[in-house]
Amino acid sequence: MSNAEQPFYRRPVWIVVAIFLAVVLVGGGIAAVTGVFGGGDDTTFSPTPAPSRTADVPDSAASICGLEGYDTENTLTSAPTTDWELVGTVATPTGADGAGPGETSDDGIRTCYAHTAKGALYAIVNYYAQSSDARLAPNIADLVAPGPGKEAALDSASSAPTSSATRLQVAGFKVNNYSPDETTIDVVWTVTSEENTLVSMPMVMKWVDGDWKVEVADDGSFPFAASALQSLGGYTPWAAGV
Repeated sequence: MSNAEQPFYRRPVWIVVAIFLAVVLVGGGIAAVTGVFGGGDDTTFSPTPAPSRTADVPDSAASICGLEGYDTENTLTSAPTTDWELVGTVATPTGADGAGPGETSDDGIRTCYAHTAKGALYAIVNYYAQSSDARLAPNIADLVAPGPGKEAALDSASSAPTSSATRLQVAGFKVNNYSPDETTIDVVWTVTSEENTLVSMPMVMKWVDGDWKVEVADDGSFPFAASALQSLGGYTPWAAGV
């Protein structure tokens, strides 16, 4: 069987600009990894910690656009109830519940999320959604935390492929860890262009200058590999219309 005939999660994926999902999505693979996606993972989910908030928000923790909310520990213990809208090809939280996005630039980039686990989750989904719109690709770097990884990805951007029919929609999530400075959230996506395959794609988000930004390794790759799943076992189901 040729690579073109294989499901995407079984193909060797060479993504030079791993961090910019605009490139990943339009480049014929949806994981920013080099190698072959793993198999299913039905690991039992550990209960999330009890919610904890602090009334005193340090200046460094304040939202850049004034959104309320500051969590010192994970408070995202159930699926958020939100309104959805289509951004690119992905159904995305609108921010009507105050978690963000709170701003949209003249270039169309949506930014500013609440300093909470829910805000980080919304930032991730919006990142993927905006990356599905090729018109926003030149400005996707605005959503990435500064550092060597961002520079590495930018340096390699010109050699990335430019077309794909891959389509994703949110299916569920779990918060792997949370702190006010950095959080890792594992979002499960339904790959509607691949017979509704479920794919786990953990993302690290870092609080930088009043907003959640995508964190990457020094070589420009995502810190955690994506993998195909057999089910949503261990995850909180969450999708548009649910």
